Amino acid sequence: MITAGADVGSKTVKVVILKEGEIAGKGVATAGLEVEGAWNDAWDAALKEAGISRDDVEKTIGTGARLKEVKGFDEEMSMVTADARAMHEINPEIRTILDVGAEEGRAIRVDEKGKVPDFAVNEKCAAGAGAFMEAMSRAMQVNIEEFNEMALKSTENLPINAQCAVFAESEVVSLVHEETPRPDICKAVCDGVSDRLASMARRVVVEPKVAFIGGAAQGVGLRRALKEALELDEVFYPDDIVFVAAYGAALKATD
Repeated sequence: MITAGADVGSKTVKVVILKEGEIAGKGVATAGLEVEGAWNDAWDAALKEAGISRDDVEKTIGTGARLKEVKGFDEEMSMVTADARAMHEINPEIRTILDVGAEEGRAIRVDEKGKVPDFAVNEKCAAGAGAFMEAMSRAMQVNIEEFNEMALKSTENLPINAQCAVFAESEVVSLVHEETPRPDICKAVCDGVSDRLASMARRVVVEPKVAFIGGAAQGVGLRRALKEALELDEVFYPDDIVFVAAYGAALKATD
């Protein structure tokens, strides 16, 4: 059986194709104002890698923040359910999932059967999400990868008080003008985001083992900050860290 899952996110669209339960192809594309085009690009990339056509796919399930902007799925599912389904397959020992995308973060508690007893979502002005960090990196005039790497070079605890991206950007610009070391500013932003994520996560009760997924989870600075904020000895990072929800949707289609 050949199935496909898609995560239609705020920033990117991810597609995973499964053939007899195994990943046969993956595709990702940046979503702009017209997300339908990104969906087609990601879909075509996954089909090409799998060496099949759209007609070969027997069932497709979609999830994601901008799912309603794309038509043609056989079924839809929530991000929470998709994350839990995928993570139970990837590592059934995981009991807490932190998924941080462009515009929101979510904490999910998963039981031994892969079910979801509880979850929490942070939607407060993008604070605690990838878009907030990218806005701060632009204020620093570096890309997001450099921003995270610079954060690792700081050992200072410098607070960023504003939670709104607009006011926080002004605060960061002021710190730059005051000639505050840039690594210290980067770490302060990572610490602020991780504190909000940790607060959200504690609402569902953080139980080991913990997995960190989503686009923002690629950032090494945020990884360190979140691990410290939650006082964790270790955190699990899947290999295909941005494809987890799409993989979960594809697995559900196979189910």
